[in-house]
Amino acid sequence: MPTAVDTQNHIQLRGRLSGDPEERTLPSGDAVVSFRLVVNRARPREGGPTIDTFDCVAWTAALRRRVLKLEPGDELAVVGALRRRFWKSAAGSVSKCEVEVAELRRLSS
Repeated sequence: MPTAVDTQNHIQLRGRLSGDPEERTLPSGDAVVSFRLVVNRARPREGGPTIDTFDCVAWTAALRRRVLKLEPGDELAVVGALRRRFWKSAAGSVSKCEVEVAELRRLSS
């Protein structure tokens, strides 16, 4: 069985912001800014590239302010962790995986 030292949840992505970031306040009162990052991925032996789209969230005030200044199409480097959030909706329990951003750098616009 792995120990805490043997495991790691760390993700690094480089891609383009697909649309305007969205700020919202959760029922808990916490503020969060979410955005979608589009990342190219080569398809082995199948020819051209394909894309992956990652939902990302910024929780800290400093990161939220930085993300809200970004424009669609900006190229970004994102470092964070993959998180699975759970909440209740009218349809029942729901979950979603997203990248919880710890560091963000705009590479170009």
